Amino acid sequence: MQERNAIGIIELSSIHKGFEVQDMILKSANVEKLVARTICSGKYLIMVRGEIADVETCLNTANEIGGYAVVNALQISRVDERIFPAIAGTTTLEIRRVDGMLIFETFSVASAIKAADFAVKEANIQLLRIHIAMAIGGKGFVVFTGNVEALESAIPPALDFLKEEGMLAGYSLIKNPHPDVLRELI
Repeated sequence: MQERNAIGIIELSSIHKGFEVQDMILKSANVEKLVARTICSGKYLIMVRGEIADVETCLNTANEIGGYAVVNALQISRVDERIFPAIAGTTTLEIRRVDGMLIFETFSVASAIKAADFAVKEANIQLLRIHIAMAIGGKGFVVFTGNVEALESAIPPALDFLKEEGMLAGYSLIKNPHPDVLRELI
């Protein structure tokens, strides 16, 4: 049985190139399109899911066809399954007392997803939401809930990645978040 546990994320600075790249990558490999749409600041976002080799083919095609317009093309291999519902906005949280909430804000969609993957693989935390690019100037933000100590242990790997890539806009760890703050996120 094949595992479709790799994700490819392509951000382009050009909308027309976005459509062209989308067409070519879908023709070049056996992948599932998760997202393909315009996003804030005049960019185009494409996300696909598939086997590692198929996603690599997509990214190579995107770089070749997209050329100057490729802002970021990133593959996450063996992505944690909790990433997919968080991208789709289908995770649930019962509004009750939550010990802590961790938020990472990034300068790109791809870096938000990669940081989320690092964090959930590091600690026993709930990935509540990955908000990508719409109505936030093309940035991304990721929200986790859980035990404060677990959230603290999830920070270093995500933070190291974001700093290394120059994609960290900021982060906050909120202890005992107010229920109204949580309601805004679900």
